[in-house]
Amino acid sequence: MQKNRIISDIDLGWTEIVKFLILANVTIFAVQQIFGLEGYFAYTFGLVPYSFAHGAVWQIFTYMFLHGGIGHIFFNMLALWLFGSMLERVWGSREFVKYYLMTGLGGGLCYFLFNMGSQIPTVGASGAIYGLLVAYAVLFPENIIYVWFVIPLKAKWFALIFGGIEFVSSFNATSGVAHLAHLGGMVIGYVYLKRHRLFSGMLDSGNWKERRERAAKEREEREIEKIRKEVDDLLDKINRVGMEGLSKAEQKRLEKASKLLRDKEWK
Repeated sequence: MQKNRIISDIDLGWTEIVKFLILANVTIFAVQQIFGLEGYFAYTFGLVPYSFAHGAVWQIFTYMFLHGGIGHIFFNMLALWLFGSMLERVWGSREFVKYYLMTGLGGGLCYFLFNMGSQIPTVGASGAIYGLLVAYAVLFPENIIYVWFVIPLKAKWFALIFGGIEFVSSFNATSGVAHLAHLGGMVIGYVYLKRHRLFSGMLDSGNWKERRERAAKEREEREIEKIRKEVDDLLDKINRVGMEGLSKAEQKRLEKASKLLRDKEWK
């Protein structure tokens, strides 16, 4: 998703797969820039339709992890963080990965089918990112997205507007942007959401506020359980070696964790 400055009224916390994807993309981009490998990476791991048709099958996957500039990767990763975190939290990591890869691969395949003879590489996670945008708009149509951090727009209208822009732009073969990959990610994502029994069941329920609250409660319970285990381990160590056997850092952690657990119990 290039140069679309967006922010949304969603939970902005990190999630496991989103964090991994962002770190992987940023790391690869940094390696390209530091070692001057942009051209080599683009033609070897970017999606070059002619090369893909002649056996470079890995490109349909690897092209999603390359980006053509700082603006390209920044806005893609921003959208991945904003939309992806919420979707992974609702779907779970396994289903999120499946959807992300499916829309990314589908977007690349769509671009390939209309550019089979091209030897120009295309790179970027935008096919998958536009797929995430569609999913967010379908599942949370009334949520507000702030374009350019200022203009409020409901998610459903945001997706329709940018989908329309991509459709019109796809007729401009000289734009230098893989609009067909973006459209492919959106279309495949929408069809999958409408047909897949898991997501269709989620769509029918409609009570997303309750789902968000339940997910937040489950995260809090997991965190409390983790703290309890840490406290238990420290208490076991005290039983074995005495309080003086704890390091200063362990003593501070025990005090902080115990206070946190007491506060939770009083709520």
